[in-house]
Amino acid sequence: MRLRVYLPDKVLVDSEVGKVIAEAENGSFCLLPRHIDFVASLVPGILSYERSDSGMEEFLAVDEGILVKCGSDVNVSTRNAMHSDDLGRLKRAVEEEFVMLDDEERKTRSIIARLETDFVRSALKLRQ
Repeated sequence: MRLRVYLPDKVLVDSEVGKVIAEAENGSFCLLPRHIDFVASLVPGILSYERSDSGMEEFLAVDEGILVKCGSDVNVSTRNAMHSDDLGRLKRAVEEEFVMLDDEERKTRSIIARLETDFVRSALKLRQ
């Protein structure tokens, strides 16, 4: 099978694989080369695959996304994903990314709160 993982700005994975394991809303599933055509809505979690050339298992931490298996092609489209051949390194990378996203979210919420406050003040001034 040919696995391709698409992010908004690049192709993260383009590889021949023997097996893909992912998680959908109703649980985990495994795709093998002769599996029927398949579409699944992925939930945030780990997607693993076995490379055909080396037999090594590799891992992706994926955000929500869509997986489509058609013939020998397995295409995954997601907004965010991280790749590693080591689950420990992947876990640390995901934790660091979440900390960074939490900081950005806090900053964004603070900016929105200031904008809302300024809007209310402006509206009150107009009423007077």
